[in-house]
Formats: sequence, structure tokens, C-alpha cells
Amino acid sequence: MIRVERRDGVAVVHLEHGKVNALDLELLRAATATVRDLSSASAVVLTGRGTTFSAGVDLGRVLDGGPGYAAELIPAIGDAALALFDHPRPVVAAINGHAIAGGCVLAVACDLRLMSGGRIGVTELLVGVPFPTVPLEIVRHAAGTATDELVLTGRLLDPEAARECGLVHQMVATDGLLDEAVRRAGELARIPGDVYAATKAQLHRPTRERIAAGAADDERVRASWQSPEVLAAMRRFLGSLDRRSA
Repeated sequence: MIRVERRDGVAVVHLEHGKVNALDLELLRAATATVRDLSSASAVVLTGRGTTFSAGVDLGRVLDGGPGYAAELIPAIGDAALALFDHPRPVVAAINGHAIAGGCVLAVACDLRLMSGGRIGVTELLVGVPFPTVPLEIVRHAAGTATDELVLTGRLLDPEAARECGLVHQMVATDGLLDEAVRRAGELARIPGDVYAATKAQLHRPTRERIAAGAADDERVRASWQSPEVLAAMRRFLGSLDRRSA
């Protein structure tokens, strides 16, 4: 599900869950625990495998799991994103392919984002589900003034367009992506740890304040994810994917 290797002193976290690293409770909880356990690492790199970084939430599991599953999933998404966002040391995303919806959120929770191919974006509204507070504010931190358009349209971007709006910092060829991510992480790791952590906290303070202010919204979001209307929208969306692949 998750594999960690050490490269030049950097902890490389590989998401290896199914064909497209779909986010379910097990993967989200494992990712959260893994990243938190790496608090003493000099730097962290997060990547997927094949042509997908992560295709986002496993909607099939949400539909099969019932209301209780959805109620647990919302905070699990936030916990995984914040484990990356709040990590005291440098965190670099090596986005090896599609990073969609929750996959995009995990990517942009990282300090520095390198991307080699595929598309990236937040498609939650196209599926018919509302945004939890933590993912929305982390996307806002990365994309700034482009956030409204990205969220409301669900547009998926190629690496160049993603760089232009702030979701991605650098485009890197596929065969050199991981090496470059490790190199960049190592560069950042040379900054004194207390200085890096304090500066990161300063940069993230406005986002953290918005997350705290919007915490009450998540009660509504959790209820919505469990509503018959939203569950029906998920089924329609999955049905449209099945028809496209037929």
C-alpha cells in the first residue's frame, strides 16, 4: 500500500495501492501515519507509480460503505493532507501522472511540486460532492486567485497550465522526475530545521486560520456526502465513467 525508501538521506514515500492509488480509508490512514512517523527525516518526497499519482477518492467504496464510511472518510482526507502540509521538514511531490480531486489535494499539500505528465485538478463539483474545509483551503494556498475557477469548473490541467496557476512549480521529464525531486528535497534539507519549520508555519498561518474558521462547515459537508442526492450523483458519475470505457 505504501513503500518507503531512503535515497541520499531523503525519505521517499511511494503510494502503491491498486491501479490508480484511489483514496480509501486504509490508504489515507496509512499515508497519515507514515508521514507523521517521518517527522525526524531530513526531507520527504511523495510519489505514485506508473502513470497515476492518485485518481482521488474511491467513490465505489463510499457507495458500498454506507453513511458511516463517508463520515470517517472526510476527516481522514483532511488528516492525510495536513500531515503533509504541517510536516516540519521539506516535503516535495513527484507527481508522476494524473493527480485528480483528492490526489491533487495531497500533491498541493506538499511544499514543492514537480510534475512529469498527466493531468491535475479538483473535480469534486463535477462528481456532485462538496469540498471539505481542509482540502479547499490547501488548494487555495497553492492556487491563490485561480482557486475559484479551478474548483467551480473542475478543469483538469496539463503540467504547463498547472505551473502557470501555481498547482505545480516545475515540469520534469518522466525518467528524471524522482531523481530531481530527491535532489530538490536535499537542497531544501540543508536549511536549518528550526528555521525551515518556523518559516513554513508563517507561510501556512493564513490557511490554518481559515481551516479553523471553517471547521463547522464540515458537519454540513459530512451530512451532504451521506445524503441520497449526493450518493445518486456519485452513482451517475461512476456510470458515466463506465460508459466511456465500454
